Amino acid sequence: MNKKQTANAALQLPDTKWNEAHHSRQELRKQSIRLWKRGIPLYLMILPGLLYFIIFRYIPMGGIIIAFQQYDPFDGFLHSPWVGFENFQKLFGAPDFWVLLRNTLILSAMNIFLFFPAPIVLALLLNEVRNALFKRTVQTVVYMPHFISWVVVAGITIVLFATQDGAINNLLATKGFARIELMTDPQYFRMLYTLQNIWKETGWNAIIFLAALASVDPSQYEAAVVDGAGRWHQMWHISLPSLRSTILILFILRLGQVMDIGFEHIYLIQNSVNRSVSDVFDTYVYREGVLAGEFSFTTAVGLFKSFVGLILIMLANFLTKKSGEEGVY
Repeated sequence: MNKKQTANAALQLPDTKWNEAHHSRQELRKQSIRLWKRGIPLYLMILPGLLYFIIFRYIPMGGIIIAFQQYDPFDGFLHSPWVGFENFQKLFGAPDFWVLLRNTLILSAMNIFLFFPAPIVLALLLNEVRNALFKRTVQTVVYMPHFISWVVVAGITIVLFATQDGAINNLLATKGFARIELMTDPQYFRMLYTLQNIWKETGWNAIIFLAALASVDPSQYEAAVVDGAGRWHQMWHISLPSLRSTILILFILRLGQVMDIGFEHIYLIQNSVNRSVSDVFDTYVYREGVLAGEFSFTTAVGLFKSFVGLILIMLANFLTKKSGEEGVY
């Protein structure tokens, strides 16, 4: 090859590489388009949930600004006067603040220590059931209360346990026993609240734990049987450890809701007699903020609750990762 041919070949080489790179980019683009088209049904399934969070979770975050204003609906966000931390000072200086905080934390602690383990125990027990028909029947029965409104649950409780004309109290009276003042005696309120939560939501919350147990390799149980392990040892050493990561993640997320007790549930079983133990931030906001039109004060309380939840999530996630487990983020 002479010098002229060598020079021409050298000039053509970059063009060849450019063509190969261009062809490769086109193939990648076509492959991305094919993958995107294949995922369209999944994107459509995600869309309603995504719109829900955008419309009802993210966009309303702009309203946090009114926590630092004396908000007037007629003046709007831009023209309402700024008051700084005055609404927070009003909250922390309220005579009922420490009562509200105590009631909220006590009910949250009861939820964490009594209600949170209930779905785990139920999932472990159902996982040990070998009769498929019985297992499906039990699952259906325990799931059903989740779909019952808190209004109906509170109504049933009142009908059964009303002091004067409740069905159970009337039965106790006819048998010579004292009536149980379940709805009017403050000492019963916290346990009533927790037991209602357990009855209504345990079956539904067990779904995620049952899904985690379904992913356990059956060969682990087979090996345990060969080694002579009984059902209890299989549950303790195989089933429960397989739920560890799921339990930790849900526990961290649950800590973020420590200040959110559930307004509807509390409000429906609250009355003037048990208010000393049932009044929490949610009911206080409704009574003192929403009914009185104090929108800025209401927002300040909500921001305070969210801040506490955020701190608890970050702290729990940090400690979880420090211990070698996987956190939420």
